[in-house]
Formats: sequence, C-alpha cells, structure tokens
Amino acid sequence: MEPRVSLITLGVRDVARARAFYVDGLGWAPVNEVLGEVVFLQVGHGLLLSLWRRADLLEEAGPGIHEGHHGPEPVTPVALSHNVGSPAEVDDVLASALAAGGSVVVHAQVRAWGGYSGYFADPDGFRWEVAHNPGLVVSDDGRVTFAAAEPDPGAW
Repeated sequence: MEPRVSLITLGVRDVARARAFYVDGLGWAPVNEVLGEVVFLQVGHGLLLSLWRRADLLEEAGPGIHEGHHGPEPVTPVALSHNVGSPAEVDDVLASALAAGGSVVVHAQVRAWGGYSGYFADPDGFRWEVAHNPGLVVSDDGRVTFAAAEPDPGAW
C-alpha cells in the first residue's frame, strides 16, 4: 500500500452547522456537496476534508461505540493540524476559529519541540492544532522534511 491520505472524513452531527463553520466562518470553499448530507472541501494537493452525517459514517464504517457521560459516542480521538508560517498566524487562525463559532480549547504557547501552537474545536468537537513549526520544511514537490530544532529541556 502506498503511504498517502486522500480524504479525511469527519462524522458531524449537523452538516449545515459544520458547513457554516468551515465555509461561512473560516472561508473554505466547497468543491462538491449534497445538501444536508455531505460537504467536500479541498484542503491540500489532492486532499479533501469531508463533513459527513455522523449517522451515515457510523452505518458505513461501523460504530465502535463507547459509553461515555454524553451517551454512546464513537471512540475516535484524532487531531487535525494546520501549520502556518509564524506565531502571529497561529494567534490569527485561533481567533478566526473562535469568531466562526468554534472554541479555543488550548491557548497558543511555546512548545518543547521548538514551535508555537494552540488548539481549537469545531462545533462537533473535532480538535484542530494550529502550529508554527520552524523545523518543518515543505519542498516545491510537496515532500516534507524536518530541520533540526532545539527543544527546550525545561519544558518537558
């Protein structure tokens, strides 16, 4: 199997609410959608983010149900990451997510790995890390490499 991700699917409770957050709030453009069922957003070279009705995703992929304090929920701990070019951009993206109806769950801070990041949650609770990683280098052909970064030993 070739190592590649083509589509990231989020099982959302309310497609219209998720669409409003990502499209109207964050300004991302849909490339295809079926009203009330699914919205596809291009988020990278050949990469789509799908906002799909949670019930449909669970029916197709299987529930993996876990009983939590909010009732049955699929066990799907995942964080999506959005890398930017500077710490100021991290702060700007977190502010945009908050203004769009999301919530900042971890305020931006300097990290032990040498970067600066914070986390927001969309209206369904999916976590997005917004990070400035000065060691992450993306070449013109899309290949990712990491330059040596000096972690702060006191931050561990």
